[in-house]
Amino acid sequence: MSLPLPDSSPAAAPGCAETVWVVPLHEHSWYDHVRLKRVFVTDGTRHQVVLVDLRKLLVCADRDNTDYVLRPVADWHAGKVRGIREFLDPDNPRIAQMPYVTISTRRGPGLLGWLGVEREGVVAFRNGQHRARYLADAGARWCPVEVHEREATLLRELCGAADDARTAIGITQTGGDGGSV
Repeated sequence: MSLPLPDSSPAAAPGCAETVWVVPLHEHSWYDHVRLKRVFVTDGTRHQVVLVDLRKLLVCADRDNTDYVLRPVADWHAGKVRGIREFLDPDNPRIAQMPYVTISTRRGPGLLGWLGVEREGVVAFRNGQHRARYLADAGARWCPVEVHEREATLLRELCGAADDARTAIGITQTGGDGGSV
């Protein structure tokens, strides 16, 4: 599912207003939501924000064979967990960028894959893999991610969020200082 994207270029609003997505966390004792902003905000960007089902996204990410698939959050050292928790804290004046991914397909396992009938998605994180895994562990079901426009349709097909996710994820505008307007 693509989200309606207001023009988020710096020239679009006074004070460099930007769009911020508010992602609810259902199993997190430290705070109940996080704020995320776009990676690419300049005029003419060829990237889109897609609301994804985090579980589906991480299944596809676990198929990445580039040697950079993170272990589950429970296996991270305490300093890494504390660092990402503090980084994503909604009281932090700095708003974290949403994950930025690429997606492709490859032959699925088994005979149908060998025959080229079955394909499976493979997600590679360009940025934000720790964020995505931490959010999923904290109970987030959906998350906005940024992807190049030529891959957005495939990402929606393979990892897209359910229709009710659109009402669960809040979208707000902030001023240039990082605070809400």
